[in-house]
Amino acid sequence: MKKSLLIVCVCFIFACNQKNEKTSMTDTPTPPKAAIKPTELEKHGDVRVDNYYWLNERENPEVIAYLEKENEYYEKMTEHTKEFRKDLYEEMKGRIKEDDSSVPYFYNGYYYITRYEKGKDYPIYSRKKGSLDAKEEIMFDCNEMAKGHSYFKLNGINVSEDNQWAAFGVDTVSRRQYTIQVKNLMTGEIKPAKIENTTGGSTWAGDNKTLFYTRKDPVTLRSEKIYKHKLGEDVAKDELVYHEKDDTFSTFVYKEKSKKYLVIGSQSTLTSEFRILDASKPDGEFKIFQPRVRGLEYGISHYDDKFYVLTNKDEATNFKLMQTPESNTGKDNWVEVIPHRKDVLLEDIDIFKDYLVISERSNGLNKIRIRPSEGEEYYLPFESETYTAYTSSNPDFDTDVLRYSYQSMITPSSVIDFNMKTREKTVMKEQEILGGKFDKNNYEEERVWATAEDGTKVPISMVYRKGMEKDGENPLLLYAYGSYGASMDPYFSSVRLSLLDRGFIYAIAHIRGGEDLGRDWYEDGKLLKKKNTFTDFVDCSKFVIAEGYTSPKHLYAEGGSAGGLLMGAVVNMAPELYNGVIAQVPFVDVVTTMLDDSIPLTTGEYDEWGNPNEKEYYDYMKSYSPYDNVKVQEYPNMLVTTGLHDSQVQYWEPAKWVAKLRVMKTDNNLLFLDTNMEAGHGGASGRFEALKEVAKEYAFLLDLEGIKK
Repeated sequence: MKKSLLIVCVCFIFACNQKNEKTSMTDTPTPPKAAIKPTELEKHGDVRVDNYYWLNERENPEVIAYLEKENEYYEKMTEHTKEFRKDLYEEMKGRIKEDDSSVPYFYNGYYYITRYEKGKDYPIYSRKKGSLDAKEEIMFDCNEMAKGHSYFKLNGINVSEDNQWAAFGVDTVSRRQYTIQVKNLMTGEIKPAKIENTTGGSTWAGDNKTLFYTRKDPVTLRSEKIYKHKLGEDVAKDELVYHEKDDTFSTFVYKEKSKKYLVIGSQSTLTSEFRILDASKPDGEFKIFQPRVRGLEYGISHYDDKFYVLTNKDEATNFKLMQTPESNTGKDNWVEVIPHRKDVLLEDIDIFKDYLVISERSNGLNKIRIRPSEGEEYYLPFESETYTAYTSSNPDFDTDVLRYSYQSMITPSSVIDFNMKTREKTVMKEQEILGGKFDKNNYEEERVWATAEDGTKVPISMVYRKGMEKDGENPLLLYAYGSYGASMDPYFSSVRLSLLDRGFIYAIAHIRGGEDLGRDWYEDGKLLKKKNTFTDFVDCSKFVIAEGYTSPKHLYAEGGSAGGLLMGAVVNMAPELYNGVIAQVPFVDVVTTMLDDSIPLTTGEYDEWGNPNEKEYYDYMKSYSPYDNVKVQEYPNMLVTTGLHDSQVQYWEPAKWVAKLRVMKTDNNLLFLDTNMEAGHGGASGRFEALKEVAKEYAFLLDLEGIKK
């Protein structure tokens, strides 16, 4: 009897489970599972088993099918937010002035303007001769050029000195492989010659018929060769001018602002080298400015009969400014102009006929310093406690006017013309926020300092609606990048208002690995100190929780590319701190990628991450690589995005990561992989298409907060 009852009970439970499974399958889509196909990867006697290595087969129909299943799962699971996403898109689009145009800048007899027309996604590039009242000459209408393409990007417009020819590059795949052509601006004719697989950038010699450009390695996409093309000749006859054979370097070509010299640059993360040639003699030989020395970084700017050299020579960690005669450019001839300062990072210079403009960074903030050829030097005054200011387009050499841009987290971006002689400031344009609802006085911005586990103070910039209370109930989105010495300056975003107006705090953690607090800040977050980047972010997260800005059930994190690596690391280290995480095009399979020198960017990254062919770096990378460290534990809700044609972070990294997370994670939290099947690292092209991707991200966050409209 007992045995019969047990059988009945077991059958009843099984039937209930079957019923529940059917109900579940009806109500909640089942997440896709990628096939497990173990691949053994051995290095330094260490064997890693990668169950999803096969996902790197871009042309494999099974791979495409898996990505499409993940997309279908994402769409089904977020179907209830579809209308909300549309509303968010329209809301964000509604703040943007559609028929907008840039502030014209004057160069070589023409005013150049970039403008947009209502309802159109792409810019129109035009110019006016001599006066803004002159007839507009449309150089490129990207809306027409983009027709028939799901992705379109115009890059590197470069006008010859006689104002007749414009070279330009086009990418219709989103893999940053541009085709260069030349347009006759007088007749509108586009020359039939097509120069494939370039960076898109180019520069004209002084003869107005010789064009220098950079070609990429077709496999690794490394910028490795400089060619020159003679107008009207067959591209096949283009002459190789320089080949950068060191695969840790990339090369590029440009013309000095003074127009006197053509320059070929070669650069790795830690080392620079330049070659110069009289621009009026394009068939001459380029001369090395200063031969490369491991660890010596420098940049050059020509003025009169001298070159200014921005360099870290003599252990000038935060860089110093030197000068040298154009006839003797080796480092032994460099003379100091501005010395190295331990607490000030020298970032850039702009040279004018009568002024030297120096861009600096101290205490994490931008400073612009004006040094006249006669009279006392001074700084531009900035009053906010957290802001971004930088010099803008200043192609004119003989002028008293400096153009710069200014913004803060509550102040829309402004373009300002500053007369360096009279010190008068003219706001040429302030970004318009349409819709009639934006008032900067409704928001507050502040900069706070978190303490990292090693005692280092880490700044956080944040913005929120006035009236915010530190009760731990505020949703907070914490963003960071933290690699390559890229500083994440506090900036204004009209798009971000859709979060702020729904109660979110938005914060940027200025973690190590960036250059926000100087060069040492970068050095302290790379190579064998990379983990400082991750622990800084975790400590910033703990700080905003401890201070009552938010709590773990309302804290969200976001980062892209190398910032996506950051996201992958912190969810392995401290998943309990976050309710949700957005990882955009994340670099998460660090060890495998850095061991594959056929992948774009790998060899040039050794100075950033280390070379895993050396065991010390291999072991260290493996200890933090997000994909290698996925473990059996709970993870936050996660939205992971990628692009099938991404040239920077290959799509298979996030795809493999999500596949592994699906098997390992022990929670029922959301996990989505959204692959743009027609785009690359930068996402969709066109100013409005990109907003649709932001709307997806915001809907993900707001839905987790229970905010439906």
